[in-house]
Amino acid sequence: MKKPLTAQSFYAGKNKIAIVGLGYVGLPLAAHLSRHFKVIGFDISEANVAELKKGHDRTMELSDAELKKARISFTSRPNDLASCRLFIVAVPTPVDHFHVPDLSALENASALIGKHMSAGACVAYESTVYPGVTEDVCVPVLERASGLKFGRDFTVGYSPERINPGDKIHTVSNTIKIISASDSATLDLLEGIYSAVVKVRLHRVSSIKVAEAAKVIENTQRDINIALMNELAIIFNKMGIDTLEVLEAAGTKWN
Repeated sequence: MKKPLTAQSFYAGKNKIAIVGLGYVGLPLAAHLSRHFKVIGFDISEANVAELKKGHDRTMELSDAELKKARISFTSRPNDLASCRLFIVAVPTPVDHFHVPDLSALENASALIGKHMSAGACVAYESTVYPGVTEDVCVPVLERASGLKFGRDFTVGYSPERINPGDKIHTVSNTIKIISASDSATLDLLEGIYSAVVKVRLHRVSSIKVAEAAKVIENTQRDINIALMNELAIIFNKMGIDTLEVLEAAGTKWN
């Protein structure tokens, strides 16, 4: 393995970061990181990139004024990724009509990065996935596309996104962030990079699978809570009971 990447090399401007996927997760992250590092924002949609270059974000996560302040080099040309050393992937991972996770965007992004990354690179993922995807699905794609060997020629990390679309209160900078990596040096690298933009605590975990599982639990708990409250609201409404008052009363217990 070549000498591990360090956060200092990015602070010094010697290395670039590529954000792959410029949706509601990737674009705000790119904007925050661009205040401290050289950042390339990549998206496969030429129309989206053209719009961003004109100073407008179709997701409305960034205002035109915020986008204008961001120092991001926007591109839809894969060759531009070759100049980067750290790749952060923020592409969607929806479920199909059979409720099976669709990892095609993640696999395509990994293949694209693999074709253009060089030895010593690090690829970090933010997309929501089930435990094992980063190492069992993405790493083999990276190896095949690059001809490089995982652990010897490149490393990976996983730091699940925690942004809710349209939420202007809980942002990248004030939300605790989980970080994980394939080795301690890469974990230190990600901690150094993310600490520049996350002003609250970074939570290091022992493995990538732990971080992936934590993200799944977060989403599952939220979905279950929403579904439960919706059902209770329907029942209480039919009974003539104020749901909000019920929740306020129930919330007075310490646990």
